[in-house]
Amino acid sequence: MSAPDGAATAAGGPADAVDGEEHHQLDHVRALFTQTPATLTGNAVGLGLVLLLFAGSADPVRLAVWATLVGVLLVLRLLHYIRYRRNPRADDTTMRRWRVSWKALVLLQGAMWGVAAWLFWGLGTPYDRLALLLIVYSYCLGSVQLLSTQWRVFLAFISLVLVPTILRVATDTSQPGHWQLAGILTLLFGITVLMARTAGSALGQAIRLKSRTDALALQLRIEKAEADAARRAAEAASRAKTQFFAAASHDLRQPLHAMGLFAEALRQRIRDPEVASLVNSINESVDALEGLFGELLDITRIDTGGVEVNPAPVRLKELFARLRLHFEPVAFEKGLALSFRGEQHVVQADPVLLERILRNLVSNAIRYTDDGGVLVSCRSVQGRLRVQVWDSGIGIPEAHLSRVFEEFFQVQGNRPLQAHQRKGLGLGLAIVKRLADLMGTAIGVRSRMGHGTVFTLDLPPGKAPRPLEAAAGGARTPIGLTLEGRHLVVVEDEATVREGLVVLLQAWGATVSAFETVEAVQDWLGAPDGAGAPPDLLLVDYRLPHGATGLDALAAVRAHWPQRRLPAIVITGSSLGGHEDEAVTHDFHLLIKPVLPNKLRAMIAFKLGVR
Repeated sequence: MSAPDGAATAAGGPADAVDGEEHHQLDHVRALFTQTPATLTGNAVGLGLVLLLFAGSADPVRLAVWATLVGVLLVLRLLHYIRYRRNPRADDTTMRRWRVSWKALVLLQGAMWGVAAWLFWGLGTPYDRLALLLIVYSYCLGSVQLLSTQWRVFLAFISLVLVPTILRVATDTSQPGHWQLAGILTLLFGITVLMARTAGSALGQAIRLKSRTDALALQLRIEKAEADAARRAAEAASRAKTQFFAAASHDLRQPLHAMGLFAEALRQRIRDPEVASLVNSINESVDALEGLFGELLDITRIDTGGVEVNPAPVRLKELFARLRLHFEPVAFEKGLALSFRGEQHVVQADPVLLERILRNLVSNAIRYTDDGGVLVSCRSVQGRLRVQVWDSGIGIPEAHLSRVFEEFFQVQGNRPLQAHQRKGLGLGLAIVKRLADLMGTAIGVRSRMGHGTVFTLDLPPGKAPRPLEAAAGGARTPIGLTLEGRHLVVVEDEATVREGLVVLLQAWGATVSAFETVEAVQDWLGAPDGAGAPPDLLLVDYRLPHGATGLDALAAVRAHWPQRRLPAIVITGSSLGGHEDEAVTHDFHLLIKPVLPNKLRAMIAFKLGVR
């Protein structure tokens, strides 16, 4: 890919570009050296688990020889790391030599895990063998982050680990389903390679785009006569960066989603708590990566103008209630008090953007507070409404206050952060700043180390709409719908969703009978006192426990009152379609999750024939 003219000029030509690429590679190797302690700890844990699993079933000599070789490699890598720590600013020639030895040690360690799968597969219980596969694949998964920019090293590493494993499983004719398991491992091999390829490309592109942007900025300062042309080129590079990250975030979600499905399929097939814990750890890692890519996507949507601002009166009472519902369990778990003040106020702001800003601020406040509490407040100051988020957390150093809203900047205080405080990419406050800018308001911050932090947002006061005005202007909400005197049956296995539906329907005036399973519905229908009069509407989830579906619930209720065709709505989380024919056959209307209240209300009004 050719660089823009301005960037090439500033960089000094193709030779300098090659040198720059080599320099970036060496810088990345230096970063990999700093992660050596964590890598060695993970390998040591894996070694201990293998010894624990197969101490009673493997040949002692074979197990001892393998463990000794792994231990020697761990010691050599530790010595390698110590040598780097003694000279972290080694010149490029020395780093090139160290990179060769580092690659050799990494590949040898990968080969030892492939050998482990070959030597110990077929021994012990089925749970031992499954645990061995999970341990081996965990190192392949960890190598995505570490080696994605070292593509050849990554490909060699994962091949040394997984190819012997796949061959050993495929050739083990004593185990039923060995071909299927080998096929699943091969598919995981391909997914992991795709993840590494995409992640490496994303990181490499980001580094190159950042280098070009830096070069353009330098040229802008030096050649003031060409300021306008350089500014246009910098903006073009910035748009290319944000568009690339938007596409990369989408593409990276696909293999992550597939990997999460495979991990969940494994979890459903096992009962051993230790193995289940390993699979849950994989699921948690996938969820964490999904969250990080979500932050990247939020930034790019803002930069590319994908966020619209629609100011409206916002009742803080309702907004604070949603924040309390979401964050109070998290605060309670940490022993923190979560308080709200000034909920009687109404501000003029975009309700979606304001809620997102406060969610990010409250989430950060809880994360970095270990004692005391978090307060969200609103008060009138000189004709404006000042919304603030206070915490009694670790605080932010004075020198860092001006940088907390920068992308990828994470505060390092006077004491090390705990493990639960090191999550994220440093994008949360950057998103807050950009959303505040979109709404045309400033976001301020004050902090004292060891005492806490307060973020401030000044907003114009809003006028609460009167009920008649809201009804007259609310084209998006069905007018005058009431469910007073109506009886609705809800069948939903997710407790939180079921409770939310019951509260919402009762707020609309309905009487609700809620059930978790088809069996619970059948017990209700067969109760001695009977189920009473037929319900006015059935609202059921498609996928229910024990292999049942919402269609089974519909059939049971309708069979109890065969004299009338009860109207029904089926809710499904699948957006892939395939239920349309069933909807026609079984006479129901379909809604796809997530279902907005207005959409649900309109559908209920339609099914009941209410205007």
